[in-house]
Amino acid sequence: MPFAAPVRDFRFLLDHVVGFKAVTETERFADTDDDTVGAILSEAAKMADEVIAPLQRNGDLNGAVLENGVVRTSPGFKDGYDAIANGGWVGISGNPEYGGMGLPFTLAASVNDMLSGACLALGLNPLLTQGQIEALEAHASDAMKDLYLPKLNSGEWTGTMNLTEPQAGSDVGAVATKAVANDDGTYAITGQKIYISWGDHDVAGNVCHLVLARLPDGKPGTKGISLFMVPKFIPDDDGNPGKANDLRVVSLEHKMGLHGSPTCVMSYEGATGWIVGEEHAGMAAMFTMMNNARLLVGIQGVGVAEGAYQHALAYALERKQGRSPIENGQGTIVDFADVRRMLIQMKAETYAARAIALACSVAIDMSHATGEDEWEARAAFLTPIAKSYGTDTGIKVSELGVQVHGGMGYVEETGAAQYSRDVRVTSIYEGTNGIQAMDLVARKMMDGGDMAFRLLDEIETDAEACRGTFGDMADAVFGAAETLREATEWLLEQELQDRFAGAVPYQAAFARVLGAHFHLRSAVAEGGEGPRTELARFYIERVLPEHDSLLKAAQAGAEGLYGLSVEALAS
Repeated sequence: MPFAAPVRDFRFLLDHVVGFKAVTETERFADTDDDTVGAILSEAAKMADEVIAPLQRNGDLNGAVLENGVVRTSPGFKDGYDAIANGGWVGISGNPEYGGMGLPFTLAASVNDMLSGACLALGLNPLLTQGQIEALEAHASDAMKDLYLPKLNSGEWTGTMNLTEPQAGSDVGAVATKAVANDDGTYAITGQKIYISWGDHDVAGNVCHLVLARLPDGKPGTKGISLFMVPKFIPDDDGNPGKANDLRVVSLEHKMGLHGSPTCVMSYEGATGWIVGEEHAGMAAMFTMMNNARLLVGIQGVGVAEGAYQHALAYALERKQGRSPIENGQGTIVDFADVRRMLIQMKAETYAARAIALACSVAIDMSHATGEDEWEARAAFLTPIAKSYGTDTGIKVSELGVQVHGGMGYVEETGAAQYSRDVRVTSIYEGTNGIQAMDLVARKMMDGGDMAFRLLDEIETDAEACRGTFGDMADAVFGAAETLREATEWLLEQELQDRFAGAVPYQAAFARVLGAHFHLRSAVAEGGEGPRTELARFYIERVLPEHDSLLKAAQAGAEGLYGLSVEALAS
């Protein structure tokens, strides 16, 4: 399917909206000048457009298969992966000491956005490896770093994350996979893991599994879990893939989408593993991988939204149906008000979600570059919002894309439905969006709401500063921030069960207000006239008002959810 990475949007957001300049002014990222940023974005876009996007449809029609215990990926995926690896895109933000490019995470996020829009099934592979690189940099021994990081950064080997088991989904503390110490410092890993994305394949020389397992003296719950590196092939003395480890792919999941991404049921049968970090501290190590993975999953949603929007726009520009209702129109369905409404909403939502994700990425970079707690807290607060809004946007925009196509959207040959099927899982994996919302109103509010209020202060300050020029738009954003502030104050006074009952609408409302904030910033940066200003006007006038009803739902409390008994639900 044709795809054009939105390089101009990335440049505009980085230069004028999300504060990326602060990242490049730090000592750590001082070498990331404008020329470097431009080269990274343009070269990544060229690869996404010309090499990866043509694999999108084939990956859906000819998905990964398991043949005689070997996973065969979709035709063309090996060449596509080689382009990603050989271009250095896997290790773009990895430590240069271990072969990474050492560039800001924000640029890695931008590249992942492009790859997701071009072909999510393939773009998921390097995302997992990048998460593993970060976890190993933070928690692995020097010997493990020396062995694995150069191979992972180069893309010669790939990484996975093994948490879920049949009885342990969101409840990670129920993990039953066992780890028993061997005499040589290694561990024997035994158990079954499910939903392992890219758990096996034929595109790289080794698959490195990070596996959560419990030592014999591990306490019940998450505090008794340790993390282990369990490679498909055990490295030999020269660091090359040696003998096969005692693990196997039991089956591939049959999914509604992402057919090109092999999702494996893995069996570990006394497989050899090496501990990562301290005993019984596996969740802390795994969360290093999961936190950035959650943001990147949000970015997957944004990328797919971009692809679905472009696909729908191309159709709307060529589909003739009836007489144009406007003078000097295109003569196609793009002239009709409802089609135009859907297309503008697709574009406006995608832009807002991308801005939130990049703002979170900037906070991550600033945290790494400065070590300041405030940046770390900002990144932590924005992560669940970016993950949920990005994936919700991908789902909503893809659904609208099908609607723009009309009856042809329901016909598989147009490819419109693939975006909707592929992106649907993003609101589920890496922590469901409901869990993200619960995290936002509980753990992320343990500071008494300080970070929430800091963000609201910034939104109101920006809106106040441009009231003279942007009038009603600035007033609307300021007023929405005040309503959100009042809801946040109410939330902080409630018991957890009442917070949880309204967590999802509260999170959605926060995303709405942040999205309006970044749209308004874009309009200001454009000078008040032009397409970004008109896009901001659409979002603020037609999308932002949803925040009010969302916040009313958020403050309804838990009692009403339990007024209808289980028996009544089943009757």
